[in-house]
Amino acid sequence: MASIYRCGECGTDLGLRTANLYPPEFYFEAGNKGTLSFAAVGEAAKFRFEKEDKIRPFFETVNYWGIQRKRTKIKCDHCGRLLGYVYDDGPPMTDSPGQFHFGPSQVIPRAPRYRFKTKALRITSET
Repeated sequence: MASIYRCGECGTDLGLRTANLYPPEFYFEAGNKGTLSFAAVGEAAKFRFEKEDKIRPFFETVNYWGIQRKRTKIKCDHCGRLLGYVYDDGPPMTDSPGQFHFGPSQVIPRAPRYRFKTKALRITSET
């Protein structure tokens, strides 16, 4: 069943498709609690992307931390509310075994994942 994803503040239809939604049990290192992750967004999507570059310590996963965080914010094009972030931890874009054949690493290019906060969305069923 298809759903309509709207901005939680202004009610604008964001143009997201249920066909591009990752299954809820799909695991991501950046987490997926309280969020919906999409593999792709359509050309008719009604939001804008804003680059964010912070230099301060942060924890990306339990075993990994960094100093500089570069990520992209997803904001509603109509009202400017923060809807989520774009991460690069999707499925690998190549079928490579990794650097020096030691398994997956950050060297392998990964598909973008569009992660939306469920609190920022208003989800209705399409009839």
